[in-house]
This record gives sequence, structure tokens and C-alpha cells, in this order.
Amino acid sequence: MSDRHEHTHGHEHPHGHEHGPHRHGHAPSPRGHRVTHRLAHLLTPHSHETADKLDPALESSARGMRALWVSLVVLGVTALAQAVVVAVSGSVALLGDTVHNTADALTAVPLGIAFVLGRRAATRRFTYGYGRAEDLAGLVIVLTIAASAVFAGWAAFDRLLDPRPVAHVPAVAVAALVGFAGNEWVARYRIRVGRDIGSAALVADGLHARTDGFTSLAVLVGAGGSALDWQLADPIVGLAITAAIVLVLRDAAREVFRRILDAVDPALVDRAEGALREVPGVREVGELRLRWIGHRLRAEVAVVVDGEATVRQAHAIAVDAEHALLHAVPRLTAALVHADPAPVPGEVDPHLALAHHTVA
Repeated sequence: MSDRHEHTHGHEHPHGHEHGPHRHGHAPSPRGHRVTHRLAHLLTPHSHETADKLDPALESSARGMRALWVSLVVLGVTALAQAVVVAVSGSVALLGDTVHNTADALTAVPLGIAFVLGRRAATRRFTYGYGRAEDLAGLVIVLTIAASAVFAGWAAFDRLLDPRPVAHVPAVAVAALVGFAGNEWVARYRIRVGRDIGSAALVADGLHARTDGFTSLAVLVGAGGSALDWQLADPIVGLAITAAIVLVLRDAAREVFRRILDAVDPALVDRAEGALREVPGVREVGELRLRWIGHRLRAEVAVVVDGEATVRQAHAIAVDAEHALLHAVPRLTAALVHADPAPVPGEVDPHLALAHHTVA
């Protein structure tokens, strides 16, 4: 199948429209100015990153950065408090939990770099910008979760083979509760902000924090077992928590790899098609593509219009279709719309003919 978007009106222009229900920010103007504006609009592309879409996108990056810094401080304080208890208790389980919390705090670094890169303007080499750096950060986070699972499993298995008593059990229990509370708060915060701004990497990072909270609970249970002179309680629960971390790793990896492979929620595709079919002049909706670039969406679509329509009429329909998409699809910041003429009886669709020739 040919790509109908490579030969479309493939320039992008920022548009100063205020996307209200019935207006696009054009103040009343004399007839001559309207004609000039129409001609200028005709010579500019159908894809425009509107101001009211870009501003929330920039704000979403700012929210992501804020979530990272806040969680970094919370987890840093949590790890520091636990490290003090590790020094006086000699608890290997608590040491593992402290290492997890430290690693989780440090995952803010690749995500922060990704958010900063995502704000940079597109270049002639990186024509879509740097938003996909966020997907690379997601990969780093998935690998960090995997390393945490390996470390937790190794520490639990080692303790199972060589049980050792734990000193200052009450202090270890309190440190475990502190670790769980800090991680769970950070997890909820990161997941909520990540879902709000559409960042799969930040959601994965929140899931990672939740795994460390589970590890803290394992330390608590192990401390209880040590208080009852049951030294195998800590490693047994640690192995169970390792299994839980693996399950969370599966979910995080699935989310990140789907994003890397340009997967989108099918409900967004349905919503986009429904909005396009409501646009006057659109007879059919052809090939529609949505993709994430960081936590922003882009769309490419071909719509079928009256074959007898003039270039200006087809352009106006494409602009209306673009506006409909920008209004209907959350976090969509750019849409590239191509207008195809409806074929007359006996006419071969040139795109299909090109596709057949390419395959042959």
C-alpha cells in the first residue's frame, strides 16, 4: 500500500487559532484582508501545531519534570533514613531495599534528560524533534526494574542459604514502613502525572517505585519473623516479592515496548474517525495513522472529497478536518490531512496503482 502522506501538503505551519466551539480566533476583517488570508492559507500546509495545543504540551513537560524532582527528593530522603538503620542493624534485606530506593530515585535522571530533550525544537536531521528520547528513557527504566528483580532474588536466595540474625529489629521495621510509605506515595504521584500527560516512561517509573514498596513490605515481614526467631521468613517473603516485581516488570515493559512500536489506544482511532466523518465535505475517511512522539500525538490521514471540488474547496475541507481532529483527540498537537478526490466510475485509484506497481 502506498503512503498517501508523502505527497500531501507536507509543510507545517503554526496557527494562531483559538479553538473555541465556533471560532478560530479570526477577528472580523475587511473583505480584502479575508481574501489575502485565504490565499496565504492556501499556500501554507494543512498541518499546524496550534498554540492552544502546544502550550499544554509544554506544560505537560513541566509537570513531568516537577514530578521527577519531587519524587527524587522524597526517595532520596527515604533511602538516607534507611541507610542509617542499615549501618546499625546489619540487615541485608533492608540494605537491598535501600539500594532499590536509591536506584529508583536515580531513574529520574534519564527521564529528566528525556523531558529536557523533548522541549528542543526540531532540526533538519531530527525533523520530528526529540520526543522519542522519552521512549529510550522508558527502556532504561525497564532495565532498572529488571536489575532490581535480579538483585532482590539474589539477596533473598543468599539469605535462604545462609540465614543470619538481624539486630535492632524495631528500627528495621520502622525503616521498612518508611520505605513502603515513601515508595507508594511516589508511585501514585508518578503514575497519576504520567497518565495525565501521556508519558509511558513516567508510568513505568511509577510502577518501579511500587515494586520497591513491595520490597519494603518484605523487609517488614522479615523483621517480624526475626523477632519470632524465624530466620527463614525474610528470604521466603523476599522470593515472593521478587515474583511480584517480575509481574510489574511485565506490565511496564509491555507499556514501553508498545509505545516504541507506535501502538495507540484503538479508542483514539475510533474517536478521530468519528470526528472526521462529521466534517462537512468529507465523504470517506481513508488511511488514518496516529503515533506518539514522547507524550504528544501526531496524526496523518487521507480524506475523500468531491472529485469536482476546486483546490481551494478541497483545502478548506482539509483544514476543517484538521481542526476537528485537534479538538477531538486528547494530546494531539499536529495533524497532516490529505484530500483525495472521489474516483469516477471506471477510474483507477492512482495510489492503488502505484502500490501494485511497487509490489510488482
